[in-house]
Amino acid sequence: MCNTIMKWNLLWPILLTIITPLAVSWFVYPTHFPPGFGEFPPQYKGDPPGFNLTYFLAVLAAIILISTFLLFPMKFGFKGGKPEQRNPIQVKLPLWFWIGGLCMTFFWWLMWSHSMAFGNLVYWSFTPMWWGFIFLLDGIVYKRNNGVSLFSSKPKTLLISGLVSIAGWAYFEFYDYFVLGNWYYPNAKDAPWTDLVISIEFLITYSTVTPVLLQWYNLLNTFPRLIARYQNGPIIRLNGTIMIWLGLLIIALMTIWPYPLFWSVWIGPLAVLSGILLNLKIWNPLTDLAKGNWNAAILICLSSLATGLFWEFWNHGSGLVAGTPTNPNYWVYNIPYVNVLHFFSEMPLLGYWGYLPFGLFVWQVFIWMGNCFGFSTDIQLTQK
Repeated sequence: MCNTIMKWNLLWPILLTIITPLAVSWFVYPTHFPPGFGEFPPQYKGDPPGFNLTYFLAVLAAIILISTFLLFPMKFGFKGGKPEQRNPIQVKLPLWFWIGGLCMTFFWWLMWSHSMAFGNLVYWSFTPMWWGFIFLLDGIVYKRNNGVSLFSSKPKTLLISGLVSIAGWAYFEFYDYFVLGNWYYPNAKDAPWTDLVISIEFLITYSTVTPVLLQWYNLLNTFPRLIARYQNGPIIRLNGTIMIWLGLLIIALMTIWPYPLFWSVWIGPLAVLSGILLNLKIWNPLTDLAKGNWNAAILICLSSLATGLFWEFWNHGSGLVAGTPTNPNYWVYNIPYVNVLHFFSEMPLLGYWGYLPFGLFVWQVFIWMGNCFGFSTDIQLTQK
């Protein structure tokens, strides 16, 4: 009985995060759905407002505050901790580091060159490139931890994280329809595939999101001084119930005003997920804020930002070349007010800070799914 009640408490707020934008859309749009709703992958790019200096400066001010907090935590009340002593590194880089690096490099070249030398393999290059990168990162973690990494110690967890990633990104992609296409995939229909194959390829690609963030998180945890920076900080006790209802309100308002509240896509679902886990007393990256330990929350945010730099770099280079759109996963942003300052990236400069809450969202989805379906979500590693 208790288990049934817990499952229901895990489930009902998530159901509301899906029902709420659909219900609000019924009254907002003449067709009862946002334009382009249901087309997969998202193709609708809308006609968002152009650059707005006031909005840009407001977002910039928030970003400067967040960046100052991350760079200088002691100015925000963090006393820090004592860096732990780590054992000398005694192992070599494992075989899968080299295999992953080779795989990553080959498919990176293939994706950017748009070469048809290997036939239609070029259209599939995005996913193996990223899985190669995932194993390359795992190899670095393995070496720095003296033989301990997700792949070497918790391969089942790594595999499950890939499966969860598919569902997690599909869930996040759902909200893109309600912000009228913050991102879309202009080359998706250019691959020589049926709609079914395109959908399958995109879902396979989604498998890379969670694993790579978890790899970065474990890599950052091999730097004791970085961990110590965000300990003994301000004590924040979050109210799970308030977070659930606030998150649902944000999702509803985002559906009504998608352009002014475009940033809500990174906040609303995250607030609901976090509220669920906090109410059920399930450990998550925000739990330890009540003890003044911000380490898990901040490191997963930084992990997401690091991943985002690679995402945007590789995506930009895979764009249209000489009339040959060979990467169906190539995406473009259509963000209102701040869509300026692109540096070898489709992402506008200020947009990178959206990766910070996205990292929390990805981990919260993983933990939520683990408690729904009964698999371990413990990704913490201990150096030998």
